[in-house]
Amino acid sequence: MIDLLSHWWVWLCAALAIAILELLMPGYIFLGIAVGAAVMALLVALLGPFAAPTLVALFAGVSLVAWLALRRLFRAPDDQTRYFDEDINK
Repeated sequence: MIDLLSHWWVWLCAALAIAILELLMPGYIFLGIAVGAAVMALLVALLGPFAAPTLVALFAGVSLVAWLALRRLFRAPDDQTRYFDEDINK
């Protein structure tokens, strides 16, 4: 199982599977993780295999950065929550 992490196509398949999961459950929750897996596919393909703990740590860091960047990119323009004090259906 750990040997699979050193193949670029495994990371690409994981990115596609997580992106499909994002399509099924929208909300930009899994999109950063999918971007992190896609970046890991590029890193493994271009730079060669790393040790498994290094790959997992890089994946976590890249996914966190991608998730935070996408959260800032896709946030609401006013970034305010609306509260209603009265029923709007009256």
